[in-house]
Amino acid sequence: MTTNSFPDEAHPITWPEGFKAAASFTFDVDAESCTIAHDPTSTRRMSLMSHQSYGPRIAVPRLLKILERQEIQGTFFIPGFTAESYPDVVRRIVDGGHEVAHHGYLHEPMQGIGAAAEASYLDRGLEALAKVAGVRPVGYRAPWWELNWHSPALLADRGFLYDSSLLDGDAPYRMAVAPGDSGDSDLGEGDSRDIDSRDIVEIPVDWALDDWEQYAFYPGVTGSGVIESPAKVLEMWTLEAEAHHAQGSCFVLTNHPFISGRPSKAVALEQLIERVKAMDGMWVTTMERIAEHTKATVNEIHSHARIEVPSFPGAGASFKPARVRETALS
Repeated sequence: MTTNSFPDEAHPITWPEGFKAAASFTFDVDAESCTIAHDPTSTRRMSLMSHQSYGPRIAVPRLLKILERQEIQGTFFIPGFTAESYPDVVRRIVDGGHEVAHHGYLHEPMQGIGAAAEASYLDRGLEALAKVAGVRPVGYRAPWWELNWHSPALLADRGFLYDSSLLDGDAPYRMAVAPGDSGDSDLGEGDSRDIDSRDIVEIPVDWALDDWEQYAFYPGVTGSGVIESPAKVLEMWTLEAEAHHAQGSCFVLTNHPFISGRPSKAVALEQLIERVKAMDGMWVTTMERIAEHTKATVNEIHSHARIEVPSFPGAGASFKPARVRETALS
């Protein structure tokens, strides 16, 4: 069967010689952190804590064996608190040759927080990963994929190469760094305050390619109680991978070990990896390598549209469109 091609025309990219599309298998090792951040009193729930600890204790070793058997490297987004709680697990990930990336400290809620608070989460997470595993991550994924307008500048300040939290593309692109956290829409097109020469790579994600939406359920915490069949999920993700392959874009799968590391789900995940690897010209690699390639070969830098709505009713809204500028490749 021929898969129709619908390229991401906003973010053109070419891949290394011999490849026509890219894929990355990523894992958010949230463990207990995401439930604690959502509700600190969840630590009193022994069964809930055991559900979350299944990720680092049982699932990560299983997933590492799958990746080793399939001879691919993955990217593991790890909150600092998880690293401090399970240092041996993180070191095992590193020893397996996989990429370790930043995922907050305690998987903190990010919506609407100020730049100072977010900076403290970033720094504490960096300190934890450095102390536990001796790594300085170049990649970041915001908890709950909730990036703030000031986040790119904070990441650039700390030398991050890429982010993977936005949902506005099928292929990676270079993202402009705003000059602070205000995002003033009153600045004109030619105002130098609205230009920052720095940029970071954005590798977009998609809720359809997140196991949370398919499998996650815990009473009183998340989910509808409908846990999908791994056979159905395998079919859906295979179709997504085939479409990305056909259009030459980037298939990014997000898995949580405490979910997709469970037995039948892990079996389906390995079957998916085999299918993706078998696609002609599919580059299966880490997010870091995808970001490095994007930074080295893409000269368009994208800003994002901004919408501002006044606090009083009936005043309408202002729209500041996205822009694209070009830069010379180094």
